[in-house]
Amino acid sequence: MTNQLTLDWKDEAGVRHNQTIQDSGPSKHPGTVRLGRDPAKCDLVLSHQSVSGLHVEIFFDRESKEFKVRNLRPSNPPLVDGKILDRGEATLSSGSRIHLGQVQLEVIAVSVAEPEPQRTVLLSEPPAVANPQPTGPVKYGLRCPKCQRISPYAHLESGCCWCGTSLAAAASVVLGNS
Repeated sequence: MTNQLTLDWKDEAGVRHNQTIQDSGPSKHPGTVRLGRDPAKCDLVLSHQSVSGLHVEIFFDRESKEFKVRNLRPSNPPLVDGKILDRGEATLSSGSRIHLGQVQLEVIAVSVAEPEPQRTVLLSEPPAVANPQPTGPVKYGLRCPKCQRISPYAHLESGCCWCGTSLAAAASVVLGNS
């Protein structure tokens, strides 16, 4: 599931529009969705003359896990929830209202995905053997989380020998006695 924010507004003719913004969706400026009147610069185009060519951008802040709006036009600042956003950013939530000139957009839904928990791999005890005396030193390797091949511990910092994936999350495996 991706992080999503849905906007609702009426155009000049009174026609209601609805647009869902995803944090990983296509955009002219990856990571943001820009709103304004200029179709060459904006992902969501609002044709009303009171809207600036490039007015604001909406983005998902991964650190705070919130959608935010940033003013891109200090001479025509937006109103966000009744407050002038002359510079900086404002947090958006369900029910937030954004005024770009005479156009009012309402945030009607915000959906933030829960991060997947880190998975821990538990290795079971090795089966008991008839002769528990080791025949030599035990060797270990690192199982690549991507290609599942075994790399020597010496490659912990440089990555998997075969695919180059980081071995930081690799599982330790017993290679056998030598």
